[in-house]
Amino acid sequence: MKDLKKLRQQLADKKAAGRGKTEELNGLLAKSDASDAEKARIDVLDKEVTALEGDVESLSAEIAAEERQARRAGLFANSAIVPAGSAARSDEPNPTTTDGFKNLSEFAVSVRNAYVNHQIDPRLAAPANFHQNQGGAGEGFLVPVEYRQNIWELAFDPTDILGMVTPEPTTSNAIQVPKDETTPWGAAGVQAFWRAEAAQMTASKAAVSQMMLQLHELYAFVLATDEVLQDAPRLQNRLTVKAAQAIRWQASEAIMWGDGNGKPLGFMNSNALVTVAKDNAQAADTLSVNNILNMSSRVLRMGGRPIWLANSDVEPQLASLTIGNIPFFLPNTQPGGASPYEGSIRGKPTIFSEHCSKLGDKGDIVVSDLSGYLAATKQGGGIDFAASIHLFFDYGIQAFRWTFRLGGQPYLSGPVAAAKGANTKSHFVTLADRA
Repeated sequence: MKDLKKLRQQLADKKAAGRGKTEELNGLLAKSDASDAEKARIDVLDKEVTALEGDVESLSAEIAAEERQARRAGLFANSAIVPAGSAARSDEPNPTTTDGFKNLSEFAVSVRNAYVNHQIDPRLAAPANFHQNQGGAGEGFLVPVEYRQNIWELAFDPTDILGMVTPEPTTSNAIQVPKDETTPWGAAGVQAFWRAEAAQMTASKAAVSQMMLQLHELYAFVLATDEVLQDAPRLQNRLTVKAAQAIRWQASEAIMWGDGNGKPLGFMNSNALVTVAKDNAQAADTLSVNNILNMSSRVLRMGGRPIWLANSDVEPQLASLTIGNIPFFLPNTQPGGASPYEGSIRGKPTIFSEHCSKLGDKGDIVVSDLSGYLAATKQGGGIDFAASIHLFFDYGIQAFRWTFRLGGQPYLSGPVAAAKGANTKSHFVTLADRA
């Protein structure tokens, strides 16, 4: 077997080089008046970044193959023979994914001891499944696969905005995404034509443009007293449920409201958003039948599955809206059901979310098709976990940190023209202020 530690170090070096060159390349590409020398540098950097991408993908595949071989060797090894010096793992359901730790809190305490007391747990150093990102140098140890996946699943809860997007995994911190914003009824892009017999066909082609999607770092910084460190259930809760809730909240908030500076660009702050005007002389903090109909009419219906997001303060207003005897809002009356939706508005699923504005403000109710939101995360989850070395030492408190990278922005650069009619349409539609 190859030396996995060396392979991972090579991968880390390649990624570090790629980050630096990508940042330099992005800075030059952002210039509208680049000099000839800068244009030449752009060409060089583009080739170097492309080569580094290939190296990273090749090394990642090589590491995955070696890890797969190690897992197979562990699965089919004679369990009655335990090599001298190895950690006992007989009580673990799947040590290849837990690295031999009983739970996340046990792993956290081992990481803490490695930093603070310089006591290296043999399970952290096991060569077959050692996950490290320059841990000895200070960045931290990667969480074992199973516990990393637990955090990932909790963070991507289907009842919140983050869980409704489908992030693309990437090994880079910035990716170029090809996109085609044309519509079947527009004058550009791929077209279809009726043809008379023996008439020459008219050619058309996709109008593809490139969009740069930057990944941003999101972290949860958790403090735990020495008493909590000795209480495994409480520590487990803080490092899983609480950390995941904090990550999920910030990520979902950014997908909806992010300004794009150091975080994803939210659809509410993007040029793709359609804002429907309120009714003439509409009272403050109200919602009307016309509001809902006008919003629904502006949704871009090209695949996807639009849903309604609303502040819970909007629910009493929704419950009173009817056309004749037909209610606009039908609540979900199935308690304990598996569906994350709490009802439907005109047949579309509805979720009441704290990310929406208060009643009467722009964003208190939104109809959105989140398939129109591009998101990207680090491949394989990419969650790092680290403990402080001496932070808060004199208070008897230890600090733990989760970090992962997320980028995103709406697919459309702006609303698209309708096939027939003057009103534009989009994946994201909201209602103007009614103050």
